[in-house]
Amino acid sequence: MFWFPIQLSLLTASIAAVLVFIAGAMLGRVFAVRNFRGKLAAETCLMLPLVLPPSVTGFLLIIVFGTNSWIGSVYEQVFQNSIIFTPVAAVVAAAVVAFPLMFQSAKTGYGSIDPNIEAAARVDGAGEWRVFINIAMPLAGRALMTGFVLSFTRALGEFGATLMFAGNIPGVTQTMPTAIYVAIESNQMNLAYTYVGISIFISFLLLGLTYLLNRER
Repeated sequence: MFWFPIQLSLLTASIAAVLVFIAGAMLGRVFAVRNFRGKLAAETCLMLPLVLPPSVTGFLLIIVFGTNSWIGSVYEQVFQNSIIFTPVAAVVAAAVVAFPLMFQSAKTGYGSIDPNIEAAARVDGAGEWRVFINIAMPLAGRALMTGFVLSFTRALGEFGATLMFAGNIPGVTQTMPTAIYVAIESNQMNLAYTYVGISIFISFLLLGLTYLLNRER
């Protein structure tokens, strides 16, 4: 059982980071180049998980995905199981709390692109999708990769919302942060030190990678 929290944390963070990268890259583009009514309120809502207490985020996830909600009801009818206290819930919780980092990085990256470059591509006949894929994303590539790494790191360390929404079931939903909590509660300090050391090591490597991505060439 020692390796399960490590494996689940890495798997959960990887899936969450990929989902967040796709959503953040697309929404970041919309908010970077377009103005629309309610933009400030919408952006504030997207950034809320970054500042909300984890217990509040976990509570809201239970409300949104619980069996009393239409999303939870549809999920239960399709998969014959509630999403709460499952590995899927751990992925959802990690993705929600990690999303603001990806969104903000993507928005900043797109906002730094010279509009004349994209305008020239449109004059040459490129559609919006081609401009986005072939010009905007490569030019904002460093910011996008930074957002991906930061999102992965945040998802890897998610604790509060995961504990409330996915629970702490050994062999099912127990991640490294929750395993550390249980180890300390049960006075298994050597186990806690081991998980803490692994978490610090992985986070140190990822933050170092972020530094390298943003270092001036």
